[in-house]
Amino acid sequence: MDSSVKIFSGTASKYLAEKIAKSYGKSLGALSIQKFSDGEFQPVFNESIRGDYVFLVQATFSPSDNLMELLMMIDAARRASAGYITAVIPYFGFARQDRKDKPRVAIASKLVANLLTVAGANRVMTMDLHAPQIQGFFDIPVDHLDSSAIFIPYIEKLKIENLIFAAPDVGSTNRVREVAKYFETDMVICDKQRKRANEIASMTVIGDVTGRNVVLIDDICDTAGTLCKSAAILKERGALSVRAFCTHPVLSGNAYENIANSQLEELVVCDTIPLKRTDVSKIKVLPTGELFAIAIRNTFENKSISSLFIHSNRK
Repeated sequence: MDSSVKIFSGTASKYLAEKIAKSYGKSLGALSIQKFSDGEFQPVFNESIRGDYVFLVQATFSPSDNLMELLMMIDAARRASAGYITAVIPYFGFARQDRKDKPRVAIASKLVANLLTVAGANRVMTMDLHAPQIQGFFDIPVDHLDSSAIFIPYIEKLKIENLIFAAPDVGSTNRVREVAKYFETDMVICDKQRKRANEIASMTVIGDVTGRNVVLIDDICDTAGTLCKSAAILKERGALSVRAFCTHPVLSGNAYENIANSQLEELVVCDTIPLKRTDVSKIKVLPTGELFAIAIRNTFENKSISSLFIHSNRK
């Protein structure tokens, strides 16, 4: 029965798709991206997928060509009579635009959800959406994987004493609370106010971190301004050490320099987005291929996805 499962990759996530396919026990399907001289491209399936369960792996980080490529892969699969199409999106781009936070702006994450559905996706699989309620933008099933299945075992191996967790902003509170609950410890909140996107005006720590080893948890690390500012303030408030765990290493602008010069002991990220630089020793990358492979198998075999969430299954 497994022979009808086929895994394909777009250009941006081939490094990860290869790991997913290997963990699943398959080779990547034959797909090529034909390019024209003006930059236009065309995905082509080089094998039959008629009636198959097709999993298309592509993260939608910048540039937006990655999103367009995924949409065209879905459309091509639908027109090739694939039996069931799942868009596997390790990092769901445009997720920070999930509401009208000021007049006359787009809700881009809803637009992307519409595009994926119209293109022909029957299902979406992703990890750590910036806002979990984005799942409600879809009228098709969404498998929302949780990076806690990767981060928690790593934290356990560290055997940190006087452990306390911190949310770098109010939006991360629920995510951090679940992990803190798993470790049966406390949490604090770094409440920030922004002047504009990627620029912090002020930050306040809610809670006591004196004599504690702090673990910050967030979903996206972009310029790393929030994490580095949080680490500095937490150390000022008496924290013994600060390390951060972020699922998606967007790492734009001066992010690498900010991290290298920060008070962070380490920044642990997932491989949902490839690093642009590997010379910053503080950054450690954890693999997600096996988790996605298990989720793909469970989806195909109609088994539970929530069983993969470690913090939800502790007795």
